[in-house]
Amino acid sequence: MTIDPRRLALIALLPALAACEHNYPGPPASKFGDANRATLAAQVVDPDPQYDTINPPTSGEKAGQAGERYRKDAVKKPDRTSSTASSGGGGGGGGGPN
Repeated sequence: MTIDPRRLALIALLPALAACEHNYPGPPASKFGDANRATLAAQVVDPDPQYDTINPPTSGEKAGQAGERYRKDAVKKPDRTSSTASSGGGGGGGGGPN
């Protein structure tokens, strides 16, 4: 059995190609994924919340009423809030025919 010289050359070059992987001209590997980690951290409100009591106070009566409204498809609509302040005024239109 003989080995093709081209295959032998390819096998001999594989370690050299593997060494080239670490010398690419990009950002350092330690910075890779920082944007994703920062975005994920911004979405976490409090990873270790501390409460005054183990069980927060609840009302079984209100929970029952909410469940009943859900079954009857009469859920209370939340209050409407705006996240941005807007200033009034608009562009005045043109006045009609002259």
